This record gives sequence, C-alpha cells and structure tokens, in this order.
Amino acid sequence: MSRTLILASTSPYRRELLARLAIPFIVTDPGTDETPTAQESPEDTALRLAAAKARAVAEGHPGSLVIGSDQVAFANGRLYGKPGDHERARAQLRELAGNTVNFFTAICLLDADSGRSQLRGVSTLVTFRALDDAEIERYLRLERPYNCAGSAKSEGLGISLLAALQGTDPTALIGLPLIALCDMLRAEGIAIP
Repeated sequence: MSRTLILASTSPYRRELLARLAIPFIVTDPGTDETPTAQESPEDTALRLAAAKARAVAEGHPGSLVIGSDQVAFANGRLYGKPGDHERARAQLRELAGNTVNFFTAICLLDADSGRSQLRGVSTLVTFRALDDAEIERYLRLERPYNCAGSAKSEGLGISLLAALQGTDPTALIGLPLIALCDMLRAEGIAIP
C-alpha cells in the first residue's frame, strides 16, 4: 500500500478491530465536536460525524486514506450515549432492559488528495433481556462499560444481558464495520487480505 491509512479515532475498540485486517495504519484524534443537531435523525448524526472525523484528519495528511466512524444507539425516540459513570450506566440498563436498541454505525473512507469519499451506515438491532437490578449491578461491577453506548459490551460479559442480535456485520456493533470497510478499501485498490 503506497498511501498511509489513518484511523480518525481515539477508540481502543476501533483500533483493535482495524488491526484485524493486518494492514499498517496510524491513529489520529479527529478532535471533532460530536453534538447532534436538533433536527437530525440518529442515523444522519452518525453519518455526518463519521464524515466530519475523516475530513478533520485528512486536512493535515495529504496522500492518505482516512477512516472516520461514529455510532449512535437509540430506542423509543431516545439516544443512548456513553454513560461515563456507574450511575448513568445503571440508569441506561434499567431503561434498555426488555427493549430493542438500534446501534447504527457509520463509516467513511476519505481520499485526502481527491476528496472522494465512501460513506455507509450499518444497523445492528440489539434486544436486551428483562434485567433486574441485581443483574445490572453485578454486570457493571465486573465489566465497567462506562465508555460504551448502551452500557454493554457485546464482545465481553455484556453478551449475557442480551436476548438477540440482528445485523449483517458483527464488528459494526463493536464500533467499526469491517465488512463495509473491506469493500471500501478494495475500491481504493487496497488488497485485503
């Protein structure tokens, strides 16, 4: 690969996922404001932010391909972000118990030189089991998923909180849809594997 591949993210989960592809890349913080706008749908928010993250990093890295990604979790007309602490995570899980949540993950691959971009969104429907307070508390004490939208890590112990998953790419739920990304990279002439 002659162009530098850059992941515009501070997420350790996205970094781990991209490393699975066994292609060299660097990581750069996009420093993007992630505030949704008032009239924006959750899907539009994720798509806009994925593209904004890629553009923010591409400006300072000519000759590169930049990956931007963003995820929103929403159910019953409400967005669920990263809880940040134990109390908010407990409140999220109480609200989500017994409900289906749409985890919508957007990905953008931007050619810094041409400005050409590919943008896609991948939806994963996650149904939480009915959960009692004791289950929620045990889970939070063990996994501490305070930096995960929806307060559960499906790739870890959080899978025990779920009744069902429905989606086309299991990596999308973790934060970086690798099936879509592989298609995008191939379209840019990157051989995978």
